[in-house]
Amino acid sequence: MENMEYVIETHDIIQSFPVSDGEFIALKGINISIPKGKLTILKGRSGSGKTTLMNLLGALDMPKSGTITFDGNDITAMTESEREKLRKNEIGFVFQSVALIPIMTAYENVEFALRLAGYKGNRKERAMQCLNLVGLGKRAGHMPQELSGGEQQRVAIARAIAHKPGVIFADEPTAELDSGSSVQVVKVFRDLVEKEGITVVMTTHDTGLMGVADMIYELEDGEIVESDEE
Repeated sequence: MENMEYVIETHDIIQSFPVSDGEFIALKGINISIPKGKLTILKGRSGSGKTTLMNLLGALDMPKSGTITFDGNDITAMTESEREKLRKNEIGFVFQSVALIPIMTAYENVEFALRLAGYKGNRKERAMQCLNLVGLGKRAGHMPQELSGGEQQRVAIARAIAHKPGVIFADEPTAELDSGSSVQVVKVFRDLVEKEGITVVMTTHDTGLMGVADMIYELEDGEIVESDEE
């Protein structure tokens, strides 16, 4: 990817966890570059290390060794409060479990996220803008239980983009959805990349979704075994 600007780069990332008989090496010298304003997929079977890697890229965890730069700043050299500020201002997260607040409408879930983020603009206007971006403006008044699984995940995406982050991390966002809903959710990510210029990093083991990616990294046993520019 010549002349490509990268928002996140890793250098020799190693991550390990203590286990009963010593140490489990989850990531073994990972070197990847996440292009800005593109959709990157981290693919691999369960246990391959893709979620562990995503948690490091999103400044949720710290590696045992190696460096990770986010917009040129070394995450691994930051204090916890600096990483928290980075997550709050620059990053949005979408997880496999949507975890919407059940007693709040779709609109209220998004507006509440804006309040938590300390959003200074018009919260009502921004919440509706985000719901419209994911195709759910007309469902703003519905409770989560009145929405399909795919619609709930799209509300979760609206919530994640509400504070205008530069990067969205989505960990297996389609794992609990049927194929039709999965396609709708991935189309939302594709639209966010193309229309909003947001960088999306998504983990999945669904080979049917690879065609939407600009960049694919495949992990196996904690190592990058293949990288592919689509």
